[in-house]
Amino acid sequence: MLDWISYSSFTEIAALLMLAAGIGFVGILLRQPLIVSFIAVGLLAGPSGLDIVHSTEKIELLSHLGIAVLLFLVGIKLDVKLIRSIGGVSVMTGLGQVLFTSGVGYLIGLALGLDHITSVYVAVALTFSSTIIIVKLLSDKGEIDSLHGQVALGFLIVQDLVVVIAMVVLATIGIGGGKGGDSQSLLQVALSATALLLFVVIFVRYLADPLTQMLAKAPELLMIYAMAQAAIFASIGKVVGLGMEVGGLLAGIALASTPYRESIAARLAPLRDFLLLFFFIALGSALDLSTLDSHIVSAIVLSLFVLIGNPLIVLAIMGALGYRKRTGFLAGLTVAQISEFSLIFIAMGVSLGHLSGDILGLVTLVGIITIAASTYMITYSHHLYDWCGAWLGLFERQGAPREANLSNDSEQPCDVMIIGLGRLGTALASELQRQGISVLGVDFNPAAVKRCQMQNIATEYGDATDADFLTELPLAGCQWVIATMSQQQLGLSAEDTRKTLLQLIRASGYDTRLAMVAHTAEESAELRVLGVDLVLEPFNDAAQRTVELLQQSLTARPALSSGSGV
Repeated sequence: MLDWISYSSFTEIAALLMLAAGIGFVGILLRQPLIVSFIAVGLLAGPSGLDIVHSTEKIELLSHLGIAVLLFLVGIKLDVKLIRSIGGVSVMTGLGQVLFTSGVGYLIGLALGLDHITSVYVAVALTFSSTIIIVKLLSDKGEIDSLHGQVALGFLIVQDLVVVIAMVVLATIGIGGGKGGDSQSLLQVALSATALLLFVVIFVRYLADPLTQMLAKAPELLMIYAMAQAAIFASIGKVVGLGMEVGGLLAGIALASTPYRESIAARLAPLRDFLLLFFFIALGSALDLSTLDSHIVSAIVLSLFVLIGNPLIVLAIMGALGYRKRTGFLAGLTVAQISEFSLIFIAMGVSLGHLSGDILGLVTLVGIITIAASTYMITYSHHLYDWCGAWLGLFERQGAPREANLSNDSEQPCDVMIIGLGRLGTALASELQRQGISVLGVDFNPAAVKRCQMQNIATEYGDATDADFLTELPLAGCQWVIATMSQQQLGLSAEDTRKTLLQLIRASGYDTRLAMVAHTAEESAELRVLGVDLVLEPFNDAAQRTVELLQQSLTARPALSSGSGV
């Protein structure tokens, strides 16, 4: 369609980048993650759209490099110490979700007319959730440190381990499977793989720390080396028959125990996102939209299963383990989508000859639907819970013992209740308690609750955005409720939470007043309109106190100077 694009590969790449920037901007306006926008770029740039993509070899090269970096970053996060700290809840929830999704997904695949091998591939692909999307959305909402956020991160690590196992198993199947390899070649590949693993063990034990310590003197060189290791291991994995994906994983695992792994991961993340653009462009441009019509019904069925079935199994498991239905619901929503790994996994199956190309189109459709829908589900998770929370009592054990254990002394009377035990809330609680004023701290971060308990501050675990929890707060005898969460931390539920707090205090019948924190003039004005008794402006208050101290110092200095001259 656009013949001028074929003038040079550089012009083609430039056009693709401009197209990606434009569609990505539209995606941001629609609150969609870049993965959806990148797939849309591939579809629009492919033969069914603008027909821009012609330098397929160059784009595939960048695509392969992006996959190597992606798997490298997965591997570098798989530190043994981190795996040990996951916790039983995350392991049980993660494995339960994987087993349920893969088992039921396999049966759904058969019911949709897929053969056994295709059903297995599709079922496994449905178990992977996008760590990138979930972490981004939870961070934007300020819920990464909440109980449900921590549990979600835990079973995402479990899913990453399943990704590793699935990739290795798939590579092993490909070794002796579909390409005519005999037992001798299989033995050669097994020996090569053993040698590669042995090298990784030796590298981790003797070389990783001193090498990265030397390279870290020039951070840019450390990043170049990390990229080189990812590319070399990926190429070795391809040569020996394990596949580029497994090679990239091993490259990351080789550096996972070094003290510089977080720095490497942070610096390579933008490069990963850039290179993955070309993976999704290659993926989208290879899809023939005319062949996807036959898979629309199957894609909708599988998408509904992921959007509804995955959250329900997480909710059921966490409820059985003693968590509140609200915590299980919010954690369950994080797995209501498939990830980029799902597409890579299916693409591996296609390259091995196990699957036809139209199955990749089917899973891509499921990815677009579930990622797009789950983004809104996670963003508006509290509103969703308000709508359906009344029907979720089946998933909650009486007393919710695990969350009840996080609280202490909540029935004792207090003069001041502080909701939000961050730096400001903890400092206020400590100072008030030092002044002899009784305090009760409330927070949804288990670490913050335990930290205050160690300081002998009475605490109650709970989420201020949960209207049911707010009605259970012990207001008898409480003179002030101080909410230290800002509008940014409360996000979309800010206005509802503040109104609920006000209504609760007004209806309690006690002489309790409400103070809230504001970080901007607009926020202060909104709080005063709502009728908040006291608006705290910590930045302005700190600035005023700093100015007072400076003024005292400036007025005192001349007197000191004149005295010294006598």
